[in-house]
Amino acid sequence: MNTPSPLSCLVLGTLSCAVGQAAHADFVSDSHASLGLRNLYFSHDFRDQRGPSGQAKTEEWAQGFMLNFTSGLTRGTLGFGVDALVLQGLTLDSGAGRHRGSSMIPDDGQGVASDWSRLGLTGKVRLGQTEARVGTLQPKLPVLVANDGRLLPQTFEGVQLTSHDLDNLTLTAGRIEQATGRGSSDRTGLAVAGGTRQSNDFVFAGADYKAGRDLLLQYYAANLENYYTQQFFGLQHTWALGEGQSIKTDLRYFDTGSSGANGSGGGRSDGYRVGGYTRDGRGEIDNRTWSAMFTWNLGGHGLTGGYQSVSDASNFVQLNQGSLPDKGAGGASLYLFTDRLLTSFNRAGENTWFGQYAYDFSTVGVPGLRASMVYLKGDGIRTVSGDEHKEWERDLLLDYVIQEGTFKGLGLGARYATLRSQAAPDQDQTRLILSYSLALF
Repeated sequence: MNTPSPLSCLVLGTLSCAVGQAAHADFVSDSHASLGLRNLYFSHDFRDQRGPSGQAKTEEWAQGFMLNFTSGLTRGTLGFGVDALVLQGLTLDSGAGRHRGSSMIPDDGQGVASDWSRLGLTGKVRLGQTEARVGTLQPKLPVLVANDGRLLPQTFEGVQLTSHDLDNLTLTAGRIEQATGRGSSDRTGLAVAGGTRQSNDFVFAGADYKAGRDLLLQYYAANLENYYTQQFFGLQHTWALGEGQSIKTDLRYFDTGSSGANGSGGGRSDGYRVGGYTRDGRGEIDNRTWSAMFTWNLGGHGLTGGYQSVSDASNFVQLNQGSLPDKGAGGASLYLFTDRLLTSFNRAGENTWFGQYAYDFSTVGVPGLRASMVYLKGDGIRTVSGDEHKEWERDLLLDYVIQEGTFKGLGLGARYATLRSQAAPDQDQTRLILSYSLALF
């Protein structure tokens, strides 16, 4: 099992403080724990593109266990608490010819790992409506989104401060030092796709302002030392049209530029570079990406359309450790509408149209059943040859959560995705998921 990092060890001091007051506080009485179970069959066919070991396909089956403990907070001006996350993965079926990499199941040096695990501790301190969390984090922010697309989630080590003390305003700030990939038990430093050198300093800050009942304005800024500085502007608005009908607008703009070593030729030569096409082949980060999405909801129907434009000097980037030596470090999420099952449509120069239809069957008497289909088409992808490439992806999703009876809460999910691209291998992917959360106390 992955042992706590030095940063997480600070949590133990918080725990000692909290337990010392537990007899007259809510640390224990407000605590709760749950066990999450996830069974995942994963098939990824790269068609005719074979990997280093000759495989063109990954086909694996695994069981995940996620024990999540959340404490209450001690009474007093400062409230102290501690959370714990224990993750365990078990390989049920894989082997030679069906394990191309470590997208879901780690490598153990000789092949597929039979099991893997990690432990995360998070200390928390609250003053008023402001809370600081130190240790293991799973951020969901415009500048950093923890990935949960396989058996076990990606986690980060750092500190995050969130304040709700001002009416209608949420302030967020923090610093991240390390990451643990979704298919690994090992921590790494931080990088971008294509970068081979690690950074241990990602700082961020942002504000979410609710300007009205239906309008949210956002601004965030972030810096990954020796790689990039990024600014984000966002707007979300919901227009109610009547009984069960609304139109939601979501606008996003990112401005990302080189920082530190990535801004110099010597630094990029040392490995602080971004992958994919870059202007003059320099490996320098220089990107502006904007997107707009509109969703019309009517009863159980949801119809979505949108567009995204990526500038042509480099790919759009956020944290991605996939190019580091630890094979299990890969697997990252981007805060883009186009970040889907197989690709993210974030290549330099890429312009993408997308549409989605979703239906909630509860409106016809089948609560818990949802289905959706999305289609994305990107073109204008820049290449060294000067040609412009294009690609498309189609995703089909079906989910059902049993609402009553012996198996109440059991979730069943199916995902099927197809990618046809001139910029990447053609791919087909299938995921079958069984999930259940058991409240322990």
